[in-house]
Amino acid sequence: MISTLRPALVMFGALTLLCGALYPAAVTGIGRLAFAHQANGSLVDAGGKTVGSSLIGQPFSAPGHFWGRPSATAPMPYNAAGSSGSNLGPTNPALLDAVKARVAALKAADPGNRAPIPVDLVTASASGLDPEISVAAAEYQAARVAAARKLPVEQVRALIARYRHDPVLGFLGEARVNVLALNLALDGKAQ
Repeated sequence: MISTLRPALVMFGALTLLCGALYPAAVTGIGRLAFAHQANGSLVDAGGKTVGSSLIGQPFSAPGHFWGRPSATAPMPYNAAGSSGSNLGPTNPALLDAVKARVAALKAADPGNRAPIPVDLVTASASGLDPEISVAAAEYQAARVAAARKLPVEQVRALIARYRHDPVLGFLGEARVNVLALNLALDGKAQ
């Protein structure tokens, strides 16, 4: 019995040490050396203070800021501890009601805007924490942001173009804008 149990316990201990301590320590060390910014959460500093992460969306509601995608991380918006989608299917009446409420809020915030509302401004993502919006969603909000800040709309559109990220490898995904970076640029606190 002991001759059968001993090799199993030795193997268990060796694999625990290898897979539970040595490998994670090596990967963490390599990540911190080769990708220090990403390994530490892609934190964004402004004025010597950490204001967020470029990987996690934040709630912006002032008319002079760009608004990100709605978050499904209820009850608080953009609660990184509760990352999840809404799990509402396309035929669920609650999803339709939420989208209608978001459309009404966008129209109330910018009643003169007759452009079609981009879908990413009225639907939450799978994670509920998207830090980016489509370029179309940023362009939709440009006139409202410019009016609230008393800036020429061309200046706001130039910022959108400056902070635009093209699709990965030129074809994966769509062009997008990081909302935190764009709002920090508007506030004059860009890195």
